[in-house]
Amino acid sequence: MDATHASHPAPGGSDTPAAPRIVVGGALVRGGRVLAARRSAPESVAGRWEFPGGKAEPGETEAQALERELLEELGVRARALTRLPGAWAVRPGLELHFWAAELLAGEPSALEDHDALRWLGPEELDAVDWIDHDRDVLPHVARLLTGAPARAVDGVSAVGDAPSSE
Repeated sequence: MDATHASHPAPGGSDTPAAPRIVVGGALVRGGRVLAARRSAPESVAGRWEFPGGKAEPGETEAQALERELLEELGVRARALTRLPGAWAVRPGLELHFWAAELLAGEPSALEDHDALRWLGPEELDAVDWIDHDRDVLPHVARLLTGAPARAVDGVSAVGDAPSSE
């Protein structure tokens, strides 16, 4: 969807903009490490790293979209676990949400949109050149990898800035 469509009134004469289409990114965790994927295209982000994922299709939940995208992009079966705090505007009409996910079956391979994969521990998260919005979620991913307490985001269990009980 381009920006010109986002500003037109919705059918029925309402001036309320359409809800953004959701893009999901997955912090796929295994053994205290998270999978990073290096983009091969488009040129604007080629060579930079991200958490794999993609656009939710109509009728899909965010969890279903992430599980489908991880199968398509990496050839693995995974389970979406919890949504991480935050939402990022990718471009007009697209909003990015990150989820923690666990690997159920398979070994990740760079099948679509990526040319390299790396498993990173919490102390290695700054070792790659992240796409900006993926870099923004790194503090939450670090907490996830170190076993930080969970909290709810919009009614969905999430890992984040839970108050300390100390």
